[in-house]
Amino acid sequence: QVRLVESGGGLVQPGGSLRLSCAFSGSIFSMFAMAWYRRTPGQLRELVAAISSGGITNYPDSMKGRFTISRDNAKNTVYLQLNGLKPEDTAVYYCNARNVADHWGQGTQVTVSS
Repeated sequence: QVRLVESGGGLVQPGGSLRLSCAFSGSIFSMFAMAWYRRTPGQLRELVAAISSGGITNYPDSMKGRFTISRDNAKNTVYLQLNGLKPEDTAVYYCNARNVADHWGQGTQVTVSS
């Protein structure tokens, strides 16, 4: 049973940075593509960044430039570095693991406010 546990969210001022972590357990991490999504109230969940099992990254155009996804297969962890945060980045950020099926974490709240 794949389990994903996100951490690292919190309250940050505009222009600040956060690093989110997602700890993976229950299967072979290196065989999974990983991604971060986010959802704001009343909105659909949207892709923030993805990284393949081989380490190839992918960002939607709207997310390029400020966010960086990375993975450490030795630690079974995927990271999302958030820089230059804006109030509109306020959302619950979810970790996703994909192989045959999709697996989701419980989410971590990121709030950008002065």
